[in-house]
Amino acid sequence: MTIPIHLHSVRPALDDRPLAKRVGLVVLATDHTTEPDFRRIVAGERIGVYVARIPYANPTTPENLRRMQPSLTEGAALILPGEQLDAICYSCTSASVVIGDAEIEAALQAAKPGVPVVTPPLAAVDALKALGARRISVLTPYTVETSRPMADYFVGQGFEIDRFTCLGFEDDREMARIAPAALTELAREAMAPQSEALFVSCTALRAALVISAMELVLGRPVVSSNQATAWRCLRLCGDQSVRPQFGKLMTVALS
Repeated sequence: MTIPIHLHSVRPALDDRPLAKRVGLVVLATDHTTEPDFRRIVAGERIGVYVARIPYANPTTPENLRRMQPSLTEGAALILPGEQLDAICYSCTSASVVIGDAEIEAALQAAKPGVPVVTPPLAAVDALKALGARRISVLTPYTVETSRPMADYFVGQGFEIDRFTCLGFEDDREMARIAPAALTELAREAMAPQSEALFVSCTALRAALVISAMELVLGRPVVSSNQATAWRCLRLCGDQSVRPQFGKLMTVALS
């Protein structure tokens, strides 16, 4: 028996977009953390988060980080091809530092012209300034070799670094396995008494889960890579809602 199939004579009206706002994420093939963080902090009924992964091979050295640059445009082009985004984020702090914010912006906008580009270090700079912090301490999971460009970057942005602590990890998959509770204790050790804020670098770290706990222990603001990029993407999407469970930063408007 052949089942009759009826073609409806009138197409239903279409919404302009399935969701009002769109955030694109370009993440490393090895990334365990950025997508869950953005699902928690950014994605919702009004904002969709759309992800493309690009090749990356450990160890996390400046040379390996630079090797991602040729893949950035291709990765961005895979996110909703031919459709406009409200923001696009390249989710790697250390690579953004060694490649350069301007170079990353050019590579992503080659695929998504005119879309605001977010990088973790530049988002962290904006976050720290919004919090009124100029003297900072920094905690990274990287080696000394990979941490050095990070220190130079923040000094170049006008910050005074009172203490810089790195953990010596070479594999970002292992960085993602550091327990959030351990990060809170590490933050206590990494924070210099005279610093006005702590920056916890690396999109692999699950720091966003415990920022409120860190701030409670330290008595000062804490900024992490994924928290800062999520904050900037939300504000670029016009979302000014307050989310204090993700730290003091999430109560601040983007200037």
